[in-house]
Amino acid sequence: MATGPLDVTLGTREPLLVSLSDIAAFARVKRPVVSTWRRRHPDFPAAVSEDSGRPLFDGAEVAEWLIASGLGNAAAAELRSELALFGIMALRERFTPWQLVEALGSLLCLRRLDGRPLTDGAIGPQGGAEADDALWSGLLRRAERIDVEDDFVLRELRSLDATAAPLACLAENLVEAAYDERGAYEWLLAARSRLGLDSLAADAVAPELRRLISQLTDLRLRLEHGESLTLADPHARAGDLLAALLDDTEDREHIAVLAADPDARLARIIRRRLLLAGVGELDLDVQTGLDLEERLADPDLVVTQLPYRPGENRSVLAALAEVERVADFLRPGCTAVVLGPAAALVDELRDTEASQLRSALLRGNVVESVLALPGGVLPFRPGYRPALWTLTRDPVPEAEGKVLLADISSEQLTAGVRARLAEDVLLWRAEGFRELGGHDPSYGRAVPVAVLEQTFGGPLTPPAPPAAAIWSDKVKERPALIAEAEARLERATAEIRTYEDERGPYQGGVLRRVGRLPQRTTLGKLIAEHRVTRLPGHRIDDRHLTSTAEGHHAVLGPEEIIGERPVGVRRIDRLVLATEYDRVALTEPGDVIYTLTPRLGLYVDHDGFSVVAFPARVLRVQPEAARPLTPRVLAALLGAARGTARSPGAVRPARRIEDYQLPDLNPDEVLRFDALLAETERRERLLCAQADALAKARSLTIAGLADGTLTLADPPALPANHQ
Repeated sequence: MATGPLDVTLGTREPLLVSLSDIAAFARVKRPVVSTWRRRHPDFPAAVSEDSGRPLFDGAEVAEWLIASGLGNAAAAELRSELALFGIMALRERFTPWQLVEALGSLLCLRRLDGRPLTDGAIGPQGGAEADDALWSGLLRRAERIDVEDDFVLRELRSLDATAAPLACLAENLVEAAYDERGAYEWLLAARSRLGLDSLAADAVAPELRRLISQLTDLRLRLEHGESLTLADPHARAGDLLAALLDDTEDREHIAVLAADPDARLARIIRRRLLLAGVGELDLDVQTGLDLEERLADPDLVVTQLPYRPGENRSVLAALAEVERVADFLRPGCTAVVLGPAAALVDELRDTEASQLRSALLRGNVVESVLALPGGVLPFRPGYRPALWTLTRDPVPEAEGKVLLADISSEQLTAGVRARLAEDVLLWRAEGFRELGGHDPSYGRAVPVAVLEQTFGGPLTPPAPPAAAIWSDKVKERPALIAEAEARLERATAEIRTYEDERGPYQGGVLRRVGRLPQRTTLGKLIAEHRVTRLPGHRIDDRHLTSTAEGHHAVLGPEEIIGERPVGVRRIDRLVLATEYDRVALTEPGDVIYTLTPRLGLYVDHDGFSVVAFPARVLRVQPEAARPLTPRVLAALLGAARGTARSPGAVRPARRIEDYQLPDLNPDEVLRFDALLAETERRERLLCAQADALAKARSLTIAGLADGTLTLADPPALPANHQ
């Protein structure tokens, strides 16, 4: 990649001007950070003009300064690409988004076909309109010589005049940032929604789904076992799925590609995209329309995304007919991956004709797997429920008459889920699942087509969890875990009975107060009278936190105080605390930890020796004071104070914690109140132990009965006189 100075211009004379907000965007930092750079670094580029009081900077100078200084969160190549995108976006007043994408793609394709740069040193910053005319005329002559039949670039370049000359400079900058024309074009298409081409991005799929589809084709292995392959996509749109497959291999000289799309502009975008990806001109055929031109070869792999239709116009029968058309392309040993609506590919069908068609596809022994996918894998259509079918002509004998069903619709399609699901399908394709010593699928379950036919038009979802889930150690241990929970429940119940036998039933001894109410005070007054001491929390770097088993001191922050995270999960090592935080003081037993963010929370640290993480703080009761409080009483009274809540739209609480009012109880009453609070805490712990054991036994039992791995014994016989 070239490393010389950037030359990003809107014409052959004007520099690209960027604001402070623009700089923050392509440097991937917050806007105030750029102001700090400008203030602290004398060599920060000076503003070259102003727009309504906003300073504007030369984008190329700023990018070079960021690269030289190493500041920001973007690599040098990303900065160059982002700056080029800003230059492209600045031209949207002159050109439509479609013109920008088509013209830049054509220029990149022309550069590849001609084998030399677009500008070729022909222009300079002082060249003027005559240089633009000369440059554009030269580019048109090159296009007419190289693309005689207008397969790739000629009509797009002829539709523009010399005012488009700046696009040649921007295309060169894209190539410089991306190493080659293909990388530049892929980067441009990845930014199509930012350029305003939402219609071109509407069918894009999430990266993990693209990788899943690539894995399911097993393209690399097929290339290793054969001299050449033909890929096909009868609904190619912008060619995202085909490009993802080509990304998965470097052996592109042995690949031919067939594609089709009804939109002529999309067909030409696909043609340019595949050529730049390394597919030879003679191995490439992209048709405008609905039919593939199979004169090159029969397809070995078909990947396609069925055309999206709004819900009111969506036809289950039409979607299944498209799947049938894809199946007709397949020769023995060939595979197709079809992405389409779950309503047609997975859900129960109510239309008789659609049910008959799907049943015929299943009986035809061509449907290899049916995968229900989670929502959100088509980012521009979050409400669309997708599914995948893989089709294989003449499967291995172990898979004949069966279909692999998998449902991950309730899971997130992470890299781990993708890898396990692809492994299920690929092993099913290669060898089926043997009863003994074979692969236990993580998600899939092999179901005979005859069983599916018993419920005509029924849903294509696994009838039970996969064998790997049923025979996992976790499932096999359920009876023992339930017995253990039942034993804990029995012990907790016995402890409650023993405690009540010793202490009797709970009685608070609460009476209506007669006479004057206690005087009111505030936390601020208690602090001023040295009855309570307030201590700060500490800023702890998350990198220094560790697990429960490894840390010596619990870290108590707002999440722990308000109950969003269990106390003790976040811990810190004593050596790290001593070396990195020499001024941090540990809590003492009985300290009250509080937070006002995101709401009031109070926690009594009875054990002490914890670290309080800001914005949480500490209140420490002084027992030697004239009218001492206890930690339990202080926390209880503060928690019951009026006006502590925050209105939904407020940034700050209604009042400071120092202004919280609480009754100034006399010392005897404080002691009695503390004893009552301690008693309720002990009884709550006993009841929680009982409730936790019961909840554990209940959840394990429900899970076992739901997946069919557990059953229930006959109930014990009741006494004869039991009614």
